[in-house]
Order: sequence, then C-alpha cells, then structure tokens
Amino acid sequence: QVQLVESGGGSVQSEGSLRLSCAASTFTYRRYSMGWFRQAPGKEREGVAAISRAGTITYADSVKARFTISQDNVKKTLDLQMNSLKPEDTAMYYCAADVRSLTSSYLLNPKWYNYWGQGTQVTVSL
Repeated sequence: QVQLVESGGGSVQSEGSLRLSCAASTFTYRRYSMGWFRQAPGKEREGVAAISRAGTITYADSVKARFTISQDNVKKTLDLQMNSLKPEDTAMYYCAADVRSLTSSYLLNPKWYNYWGQGTQVTVSL
C-alpha cells in the first residue's frame, strides 16, 4: 500500500506556470504505475499524464507540449510541470498509483488506479 500527498497547487494567470509534486510513502520507481489526473466541477475525472512501470510516458492531447511529468527517485516524488496554463486547466489535480504494470492504453484511465492522494487545487484566470 502507498500513501500519496500532493502539493504545489495555487492560482495563476493565463500563460503562467505551476509545478505540482506528489510525495509517496514508499519507493515507487518502476514498482508502480503513476499518474496525474484532474477533475473540474461537474466533469468526470480525466487523465493528464502518466508513467508506466516500464517508464513509458503518456499525455492527454489537451496538455501535450505544455505539461511534463517526471519522477525523482531520490525524493520519491512524482512531479508535473505545467506551463502555458489556460483557464480550462482549472481543476482539482490528483496523484494516483497502481501496482499493476499498466500499458499505454490504460495509463490515463482513472479506474485502473487503486491509490489516490487528496488532491491540490489549480485555478487559472484570464
């Protein structure tokens, strides 16, 4: 079992940047599939970016070229660098993990993840 704690959310203006970090209670590198998800009010939770146990990285089309996911194997964190933020990126952002080796077809589907953090709010204004 792994506990996840997100940090780094906040309020920024359009085209600004934020860096989210997810601290894990255990070593997750190559042992868990890890991902960032978000949920806006009235919308379903959606995958943003994820890393498989094999190291494959997948991004949602809406964030490609703007967001970068990475793992710090020393600090046991999963980070999400978000650049060129848009108002439509406003949402609660969640970190998630699953011990299964998810392939790229499943990495961005939240139903395949068993462990979740409490979320961190990101608000982007015009």
